Amino acid sequence: MSSLDDAVKQLLSIEGATAAAVVDHTSGMALAQGGSPGFDLGVAAAGNSNVVSAKIRTMADLGLDGDIEDVLITLESQYHLINVLNSTAAKGLFVYLVLDRTYANLALARHKLKNIAKVISI
Repeated sequence: MSSLDDAVKQLLSIEGATAAAVVDHTSGMALAQGGSPGFDLGVAAAGNSNVVSAKIRTMADLGLDGDIEDVLITLESQYHLINVLNSTAAKGLFVYLVLDRTYANLALARHKLKNIAKVISI
């Protein structure tokens, strides 16, 4: 579990990050989480697992090939990034990153998130 905790620490070091979690999208359970987003991160992780599952089902219904890379949800004061992990070592997981829009550079955050996500495994 320490590698997941380390990944969360690295995610939280991204400028503007207020919370991060590594989540199992089939159960909605956060395997590691940290930060203070101002809301219940566990509930958000579970809810976003429904977003990922719905998109996977929709892609299957449409016959679309390929993997989901990420989902971006923009709120008035936050960005919510969902990065679906598709490697063999992390299949079924996603990274959930919450950014404060005042301080975050979205392009740089996505770049850093992808680099951190590449090495996550269970």
